[in-house]
Amino acid sequence: MGRFGHKSTIVILTTALAAIAAVAIGVGKAQTIKVDVKLVRLLVSVKDAKGELFGSLEKPDFTIYDSGVKQDIAIFEHHTEVPLSVSLLIDTSGSTATNLRYESTSVERFLRALLREGNPGDAAALYAFNDEVTRMNSFTRREQPLIDSLKELKGKAGTSFYDAVHLASRDLNGREGRHVIVAVTDGGDTTSVKKYEDAFESAQRADAIIYPILVIPITNDAGRNLGGERALSTLASGTGGRVFQPMGASELDEAFTQILRDLRTQYLVAYYPHNVPPDAPRFHLVRVELSRKDLRASTRTGYYGDAPSTGKASR
Repeated sequence: MGRFGHKSTIVILTTALAAIAAVAIGVGKAQTIKVDVKLVRLLVSVKDAKGELFGSLEKPDFTIYDSGVKQDIAIFEHHTEVPLSVSLLIDTSGSTATNLRYESTSVERFLRALLREGNPGDAAALYAFNDEVTRMNSFTRREQPLIDSLKELKGKAGTSFYDAVHLASRDLNGREGRHVIVAVTDGGDTTSVKKYEDAFESAQRADAIIYPILVIPITNDAGRNLGGERALSTLASGTGGRVFQPMGASELDEAFTQILRDLRTQYLVAYYPHNVPPDAPRFHLVRVELSRKDLRASTRTGYYGDAPSTGKASR
C-alpha cells in the first residue's frame, strides 16, 4: 500500500507540473507581459542664433537618436512643470573666504525666487564643500533653515568638488521630478577622493543637470586652475547644463536668474530605447535634432545603459 501511494504521488506531481507548464505557456500567449524598460528622460533647452531661449516647439520638431538609432518619443512636455529638486553646492575652501559673503547673499535671493515663484513641489538642498563635504540641509521647501545655514559658512582648507557632486547626485537619485545641481566654486578640485569620472557617472545616473558658477578669484591665467575649469565645462555640457563666469555680485545674481529662466523654459522629452545595438558601449550616446536648423538644442550627452529601470513598458 505504501509503495502504491508513493508511485501515485510521483504520477500526480508529474501531471500537475505538466499542466502548470501548459497553462503558463497559454497565459504567455494570451496575456500582455510587463517588462522593465529604462525610460530615458531628456531635459532640453532650445536657443536661437542670438542665444535666446525658444519655447514654442512641439513634439514633431524633435528627433531623438540613441547610439545612432532613431527613437520614438513616448513623452513630450512643453515648458515642463515637473517639480525641481535643486542641490546647491557652495565652495568653502580657503580661497573663497573673501567672496563668501556676497555669494551667500546671491544664493539667498536665488532660493527665495526658486521656492516662492516656482512649482509648489520644488525643493532645495544645501551642501558646503572644502576638504570635506557637509550636507547643511536635506531637501526642503522652507526658506529659513537654508538661509540660516548660509550664515554659518566659513572658508578654509581644500576643495572636494567631485566628492560634493557624488554626494549630491546620490541624494537626488530616486527623487521625483527634475534634478539640478548648481555649484558655486572658484576652480578645480584639490582634495576629493572621487575622480572626475566618478562625478560624471554619478550625475548621469541621477539624471542631474549641472550648472557650475565659476567665481574666478583672479583674471590672469597665471595661477588659475585652467584644467579644473575645463573639467567644470565638460561636466556641464555632458549633463545638459552650462558654465557661468560672473565677475562680482551683480553678475552672480544674473547667473542665477539665467539658470531659473533655463529651468522654466525646458522641454521634457522621453523615450523607451529600442533597436539599440547589443554591442553599444555602456554609456549610450544620445543626440537631439530639431526641425529648425536655426535653433540649437542642449541636453545631456547620453546615459548609462545598465542603469536601474525608471519605467515600465508593455510587450
